[in-house]
Amino acid sequence: MESPDNEKPVFTLKEVKFNDILYIKELTIAEKKTTAMVGKSGSGKTTLLKLLNKLISPDSGTIYYRDTPLETIDSVALRREVVMMPQTPVIFEGNIRENLLIGLKFSEKKLSPDGRLMSVLQAVGLDKKLDEPAHLLSGGEKQRLALARLMLMVPRVWLLDEPSSALDKETEDEVMKKIMDFGKRNGSTIIFVTHSTPMAEKYAEEIIEIENGEIVSIKQNQHE
Repeated sequence: MESPDNEKPVFTLKEVKFNDILYIKELTIAEKKTTAMVGKSGSGKTTLLKLLNKLISPDSGTIYYRDTPLETIDSVALRREVVMMPQTPVIFEGNIRENLLIGLKFSEKKLSPDGRLMSVLQAVGLDKKLDEPAHLLSGGEKQRLALARLMLMVPRVWLLDEPSSALDKETEDEVMKKIMDFGKRNGSTIIFVTHSTPMAEKYAEEIIEIENGEIVSIKQNQHE
């Protein structure tokens, strides 16, 4: 009997090594669930996220995306389904509207009307006009703009590197809750890196702890 979709692995790693930074003997990450990677700075969390997005390649071992070896998948095709937001978000030249639409253009999806763009800005608490220049936003505002861009794309897999690092505590809770609810409604898999164990425990269904490049614990975290 096949497992339900949300119990199937979206990623499977076997004997994956990268430089002297990371060694993952075996790991499966479930589809349609929220997984947090926690650990100190320099533990290998971001390196693992980059491996999953094929921004870097392992020195040895195999990473599977939905049972297909990652090395055999076209990088552009992969990144249309598996979208990564780095800790310092990429902001493009132009206004807020252009920054929101560029993700849809990259993923070859239908462009959203202004009303939809405003609704995702509202969802992440960014009270700005679409014609405002994006480069003038603060660090926290740029992070929220990048999250709104991701929400518009509705990717199959979200890879978020410290997605709330530039937000204050109140905004962090508000934005993270909306992201998790949005991902759940759309059947997305969300994998996020955080140094905050309380945030991982609040939002993740599975918590992977990484220390010195190796997994030291995997904890199931039940949410109502």
